[in-house]
Amino acid sequence: MDNNTIKGVTKSGFEYELSKDRLNNFELIEIFAEVDNNPLLLPKALTLLLGAEQKQRLYDHLRTSDDIVPADLVGQEIAEIFNSSQVKN
Repeated sequence: MDNNTIKGVTKSGFEYELSKDRLNNFELIEIFAEVDNNPLLLPKALTLLLGAEQKQRLYDHLRTSDDIVPADLVGQEIAEIFNSSQVKN
């Protein structure tokens, strides 16, 4: 793993890989600052954080047998990714 990449696995088993450049994106910071007031920004924030392909993998990972992607579980996964020791540092 290079020094510009953070890899991890959430408790539910979702494997993610983030570039430090994505975490250093000011647009991402702006959107996350507004997500509490406007939850409709979360999909855009996820794309900026994970990229489109990895975001889709997260959705597929969380998808229920009824073909629903539970919003609360998406929020939990993102919180867990942000709270990982590698991302915090």
